[in-house]
Amino acid sequence: MSAVADFRAMSADELGTKLVELKKESFNLRFQAASGQLENTSRVNVVRRDIARIKTVLGEMRCAATQEKK
Repeated sequence: MSAVADFRAMSADELGTKLVELKKESFNLRFQAASGQLENTSRVNVVRRDIARIKTVLGEMRCAATQEKK
């Protein structure tokens, strides 16, 4: 699990690539769960929460960027 501070230290491009990686991992975990091969079931929730954290930080960055323009 990653801390929000780690995500806030990353740039938007880095967050985007991390988001893509986590989405791929999420897909693979769901596929493993459906086929009965998933061993670590808690990893699904960890990945989902990390995706949500990254989306939140990206939203905060977008909001801050629009506030600076005004």
